[in-house]
Amino acid sequence: MFAGIDEVEWASMEHAYGPADDVPGLLRGLASDDPAEREGALDGMYGAVHHQGDVYACTLACIPFLFELVADPGIQDRGSIVELLTSIGGIDLDEDDEEELDEEEIEGAANYAMAAAAVTAGAGVFFELIADEDPGVRLAAPLALATLHGHPVRVLALLRERLPVEPDEEVRLALVEAAGRVALRHRPLAGQAADWLSRLAAESYAPGLRLAALAQLARCAPEALPGDVVRVVAGLLRRLRATPAGAADGADPVVTAGPGDDPGPAVDAAEERGAPVTLVGQLRALPAAESAGRTAPWTADLLRTLHVGLDDRVADRTALLTDQLRSPDLRQRIDAVRMSAGLIRAWRGSYEELVRLVGEQLASPEPKLAEAASHVLEELFGLAAPAADALAARVAADPGAWVKEWASGPPGLGSTVKALARLGDARALPALAAALERPEVPHDVGFAIGHLGAAAAPLAGVLRRRLGEIALDEGAYDRANPLLFGLTALRSGEAASEVLRVLRGAPEYRGEWLRTSALRALGSFGSAAHCAVPELRALIRRPGTAAATEAAQALWAVDGDAEAVLPVLIEGLRAEHAHERRSAVTALGGLGAWAETTAPRLRALLSHDELWLRVDAAIALWEVSGRTEESVPVMLAAWEKNRHVRVRVAECLARMGAAGAGSDAAHVLRAELASVRRHNAMDGGYGSHDTYEDEKLLALCRRALPGNTGKGPTT
Repeated sequence: MFAGIDEVEWASMEHAYGPADDVPGLLRGLASDDPAEREGALDGMYGAVHHQGDVYACTLACIPFLFELVADPGIQDRGSIVELLTSIGGIDLDEDDEEELDEEEIEGAANYAMAAAAVTAGAGVFFELIADEDPGVRLAAPLALATLHGHPVRVLALLRERLPVEPDEEVRLALVEAAGRVALRHRPLAGQAADWLSRLAAESYAPGLRLAALAQLARCAPEALPGDVVRVVAGLLRRLRATPAGAADGADPVVTAGPGDDPGPAVDAAEERGAPVTLVGQLRALPAAESAGRTAPWTADLLRTLHVGLDDRVADRTALLTDQLRSPDLRQRIDAVRMSAGLIRAWRGSYEELVRLVGEQLASPEPKLAEAASHVLEELFGLAAPAADALAARVAADPGAWVKEWASGPPGLGSTVKALARLGDARALPALAAALERPEVPHDVGFAIGHLGAAAAPLAGVLRRRLGEIALDEGAYDRANPLLFGLTALRSGEAASEVLRVLRGAPEYRGEWLRTSALRALGSFGSAAHCAVPELRALIRRPGTAAATEAAQALWAVDGDAEAVLPVLIEGLRAEHAHERRSAVTALGGLGAWAETTAPRLRALLSHDELWLRVDAAIALWEVSGRTEESVPVMLAAWEKNRHVRVRVAECLARMGAAGAGSDAAHVLRAELASVRRHNAMDGGYGSHDTYEDEKLLALCRRALPGNTGKGPTT
């Protein structure tokens, strides 16, 4: 074995962490009899030689030796090596990807192509591994064949032949998954694969296999799913729950519990083991911990696959999750809560019952379930209303969770407190009042107060007192900003003198940020902050600066002196940075007709390179002139070009009433309301306010359309 390995010039190559002269040792480590050494070698392969999926020259040089390892039945953990080969050779670059490559990426793309060719050339060995004595090898081989072999017809035939004689249930599921992969990669075979999968989904097969077949049908041929797929899947889940955990191997039965029952220790049993040292070991331990004690530990993966395949069938997915959330199986409910978050975050729909059931999980004594539910509800803002009572009960019952401490960084509010406050529910007040009395105020308490609005008025006094106690040193911004934000939200003009003290004494470190927060607070107070007028007039004497623009905006709100403010804001239009110019533009729009003389300047910005500046200028131009004909086309063009600008545009359209019957704006708004997918949904990522922003967009679109009351789901 490893003939010629020492003849390869490893030292002349590099991997993610430098010279590749350690690669021969890693390859030999994969063949070790010592499990710890094998795991360490595999960790090195993924961490350096195949770092984050990259393919280097040394990665290519490893391929023949990796094939030697998988072909030798005396080597242990060969399934992991098959997975490594599948990863190295399985990266696809389509034509769109190739067009986007820059010069530095061309070499990497060539390496990917050579890796795919090299692994595909040796993929015939995976045919032999499909019946290997090692279940781990048999588990990895089907996906390797489906991903890498150049003859998918032969692969599909082998998968069908192997299934009836395969003794291991998890491997049988891998065979079914591989059939779905073949159908996705080779669309002409989708019909043939779907016919087989449909037969496997029939009642004569075991429930786990049927569920796997339905999941793959959802991926590659959703039109072939049965019309009552939710009822079928729910029945399969009930049958799987009725099977004792480990019934085939004598393991203890699964622990199940209702929302108010004691779940026992099974969920965290895996956590009692020692923590793995390597990253690969840690990644292996995660699913092991999740699977401990489950009747069918692969059920969660199959359900996730099914949900991805069902895609925009929101009603079906909601009904399925609703059924899962009523399960007596704690782990199935945890899975359902997490999958509910993904569904609501990406798709628009009617979620009242689903959210109510998520709220019920807050009463579970199982920490993982209650915590998962609280995090989901935290992101829903107004959509969490069906769970309001459950949130309030949890907040009242668990004062210790009102504030979350972190090893580094300032404390923050607990998820349930934030979720309740984001509903505008006054039952969050005791938690917020307690948070404001802490030595270090949570960094996000001001945002929570903002969502509570007038209901948080009783907190104005403590906000004012705490702000007056702030030492104006280098840590002033972190301590004062949450308080200033809260006072701004409440428009607490009685705190003007405390805010003015902060404005005057802002330290050099983060001083600009602190002054901005103070100026916005004063502006929100209106005429109640008249004591600050001399300070504001002094600040506007430095036109062209961000501070002058903010001060001018505050002065207008407090004193209404357009003659003093207008020259400062006009000068701000010439600021060097786009965000500073945007501030001046927005402030001019706030002056309305008092700034009508700036219309030519704003009009000139409608063709600026910066999209957000164009939008702000279009809105301000309408605000100062009252004319829509120039502004609306700019806003609608930005709407199509950048989805993230839509909330701002819709807010303006709702105010200007520009969406007359048959207008371009009305067409755009109706198209948005007709879309099932959220405007800001991303594949592989999300923001904590995505659902909030999308629901806000929907409410604004309804309000902007003629004859619409604006009622509907809002946050």
